[in-house]
Amino acid sequence: MVLDAVRNVPVDKEIIIVDGCSTDGTAEILRREIAVRDIKVIFQTARNGRGGALREGLAQATGEVVVFQDADLELDPSCFPQLLQPILDGTADVVLGSRFINGKPTMTFLQHWGNVAVTWAFNLAWGTRLTDVETCYQMAKTAIVRNMRFDRTDMSFTVELMVRLVLRRLRIVEVPVAYFPRSKSEGKKLYWTDGFVSLWVVAKYRVLSLFGRGMDV
Repeated sequence: MVLDAVRNVPVDKEIIIVDGCSTDGTAEILRREIAVRDIKVIFQTARNGRGGALREGLAQATGEVVVFQDADLELDPSCFPQLLQPILDGTADVVLGSRFINGKPTMTFLQHWGNVAVTWAFNLAWGTRLTDVETCYQMAKTAIVRNMRFDRTDMSFTVELMVRLVLRRLRIVEVPVAYFPRSKSEGKKLYWTDGFVSLWVVAKYRVLSLFGRGMDV
């Protein structure tokens, strides 16, 4: 399971898990793990979306560097050392795990072009040259993101986070990561409408920034 995969990564770490009112037995497993392992678990009393879960976990982080890991293992935590290295070298404040650096990953047609469209719009709006704005792997120095104010609680939290990181003029580096997508039958919950929401978030925050409104970072 994902918890074992994260534990096996050869770096010092604290593991913070946010359970979003799961009904598949995950909560029971986590309660057993708490009793015998050194992990922190936040049991939400109401579902608050992926963004909400990440925000709650971030508020509890005490380490020097933070990275987000989804439970589906579409991205393999064994790449954490590669993500961490540019920060340790002092060449980056934020490291993104890009699924696109080494070519087109295995994705559906809509998922691929949705990611391409959002990344293109983001680069156009903010003058960046990123390849994978919607990656779920963003590793950053905790002090940078701990006190950020966030509005989004849905999947577009990732895009809002990227906007706020870019506005701080941080050194952002991308490294390639492998991607192992799930199908809908395996529980994937990403929908084509999420892409339109992300595009709207890019446009909204760009307009707000032009007028100097609502973009305190």
